[in-house]
Amino acid sequence: METLPGSHTIPAADLRLRGSSTLRFEGESYGSGISYFLVDAEPGSGPDLHRHPYSETWVVLRGQAGLEVGGVRFTATEGDTAVVAAGVWHSFRNTGESRLHIMCIHASPRMIQEEFSPDNQASSGQ
Repeated sequence: METLPGSHTIPAADLRLRGSSTLRFEGESYGSGISYFLVDAEPGSGPDLHRHPYSETWVVLRGQAGLEVGGVRFTATEGDTAVVAAGVWHSFRNTGESRLHIMCIHASPRMIQEEFSPDNQASSGQ
């Protein structure tokens, strides 16, 4: 595939997490101002509570996601978009019966993530 100077085409195989069908793209290496996960999750799976120093936008491409944002829980389905503000604790789970495909767009060229723990609970609002 031909690309314009300064542009990149990155094969999915280069972004696939080992042992997973999920893709991870960090824009910094490619001159992009964003990063993303293209998640393909089995029912019941998803990341634990965490936060970033930048906003994150979720787009549900297929399936059903149970989202938790700042202690509030809600459901998103195909076509829905949810936005998480910088510094807010959040997580999601595949709460459907089929696979969840969700695009998790990080407003940063580099992914920075803090996992929730009892030590940082005081600043979580939980």
